[in-house]
Amino acid sequence: MSWGTELWDQFDNLEKHTQWGIDVLEKFIKFVKERTEIELSYAKQLRNLSKKYQPKKNSKEEEEYRYTSTRAFLATLNEMNDYAGQHEVISENMTSLITGELTRYVQELKQERKSHFHDGRKAQQHIETCWKQLEASKRRFERDCKEADRAQQYFEKMDADINVTKADVEKARQQAQLRHQMAEDSKAEYSSTLQKFNSEQHDHYYTHIPNIFQKIQEMEERRIVRIGESMKTFAEVDRQVIPIIGKCLDEITKAAESIDHKNDSQLVIEAFKSGFEPPGDIDFEDFTQPMKRTVSESSLSNSRGDGKSELKFGGKSKGKLWPFIKKNKLMSLLTSPHQPPPPPPASASPSAVPNGPQSPKQQKEPLSHRFNEFMTSKPKIHCFRSLKRGLSLKLGAGPEDFSHLPPEQRRKKLQQKVDELNKDIQKEMDQRDALTKMKDVYIKNPQMGDAASVDHRLAELGQNIEKLRLEAQKFEGWLAEVEGRLPMRNEQARRQSGLYEAQNTSAVNSCAQDRESSPDGSYTEEQSQETEMKVPATDFDDEFDDEEPLPTIGTCKALYTFEGQNEGTISVAEGEMLYVIEEDKGDGWTRIRRNEDEEGYVPTSYVEVYLDKNAKDVYKSLQKISE
Repeated sequence: MSWGTELWDQFDNLEKHTQWGIDVLEKFIKFVKERTEIELSYAKQLRNLSKKYQPKKNSKEEEEYRYTSTRAFLATLNEMNDYAGQHEVISENMTSLITGELTRYVQELKQERKSHFHDGRKAQQHIETCWKQLEASKRRFERDCKEADRAQQYFEKMDADINVTKADVEKARQQAQLRHQMAEDSKAEYSSTLQKFNSEQHDHYYTHIPNIFQKIQEMEERRIVRIGESMKTFAEVDRQVIPIIGKCLDEITKAAESIDHKNDSQLVIEAFKSGFEPPGDIDFEDFTQPMKRTVSESSLSNSRGDGKSELKFGGKSKGKLWPFIKKNKLMSLLTSPHQPPPPPPASASPSAVPNGPQSPKQQKEPLSHRFNEFMTSKPKIHCFRSLKRGLSLKLGAGPEDFSHLPPEQRRKKLQQKVDELNKDIQKEMDQRDALTKMKDVYIKNPQMGDAASVDHRLAELGQNIEKLRLEAQKFEGWLAEVEGRLPMRNEQARRQSGLYEAQNTSAVNSCAQDRESSPDGSYTEEQSQETEMKVPATDFDDEFDDEEPLPTIGTCKALYTFEGQNEGTISVAEGEMLYVIEEDKGDGWTRIRRNEDEEGYVPTSYVEVYLDKNAKDVYKSLQKISE
């Protein structure tokens, strides 16, 4: 099967077909180029996606990657980055192995095709020239034959005419012979030209054209083979990266399988555990005997009849309800209403109601519950001096011993600090050892350097190590103190010690005391194993008696008369103007002040509040810091 023999007369169609084959090759090249662009764009988008969700350095997100689930997510992001790299490899390989190679091949193919069809056209032109020569020789032979025939006829006519002279007859005979000779010569030339043309035509259709068409056929077949190989390469480039992509996916699966929910739960405990003990049981209070609970100096020191451990305040502070706060503030906090306030009277004036509006009816909660609530509530900053201290604490200027943190969190911070200091010490010691070895080398080989040149640096390292050790000892002491005073984790051990309830009561008292005593709202871990808490009242009385009261944030006008019969409330008369010191927090009660010694809660619906904007902003700042 050869184009030279089967398609000897399809020169133009072959020319069109080979041009179409080149167009197909160029179309495939364009397709591969667009595929490489897609791979690069996809890889870029994957990298940007991975980078977008990477944790930012020195941010809170870095702390979240302690958990196994978030570490698995981080591993997934890293693997996706490698996954994107494989798509870049696909693009690079396709560009070099397919696009570049085929582009060069197309240029060579065009040149080869041009050469073959040029030879074909040249052969066509040659056979056409031979055909034209044959036609000219044939026409000349035909013309000479006709002229010889006419000359013969003229001679015969002249020879038959008796009136023509013998000389004219001879002349006609010679002319006829000349024409016959010319016809014979034309015949011989035509015969020779015809033989030559037939030979050329045979060579053209059986030798030259088949050879040229055979070369064109081979060129086209090479093009077909080449595009097939390129398509195989197109698939192989993808197949080569499949194992690496598979490894990336395997690593993602491995990271997912490494997620440990128990470990993450334990990390949550370590991150947020305060180290405090839960509050103890609330004492039963017998209300069968009517009694009037009043705020007295001995309300906290009166012994209970149920045999529980007592709270005692020794020294001068025995007359105080709490050694770190005023009476009215403590009792206002302990007895602040918790139930919804009564609705305002239906009539315009409470005088229209026979008995007047009822004061808030609520079941009195045990004082120990109020006390525990006060202990667990966040300290309130009652003055701008405390506000300044609270702001400094919020800005990170906390105590060096982390005493503002709960016990467990303080222990973790101290342990972290100790580990950092130990690493710094080890680093300094490694430098000192290296310099010591260098000094020994200099002593043994003075030509390598001066041994005295490292003495200054060795002295500096020694001082640094000593400072770091002192610092580490300081933090280790605090750490040992915290670890020695943390509540025991084993309840059975606490029961064996026989001090479980005493520790619980002491922890509550001590914690509340320490939290209120710290002006910046920090915690301390001072716990007493004794059931009796004795606090000297020499310095605290003067300090906290001089503490500024809560700042006023506006004024209010009483719309109705309210009889404050419950603890924590205050009675007001209709039309009375008072100061607002605490807004309604959603429970329906507003805290007001009549004078320096009289303050309490009234139902919000019983008063019309006029808040001072500047004072309100300061109040909100105090609230945010206390939170």
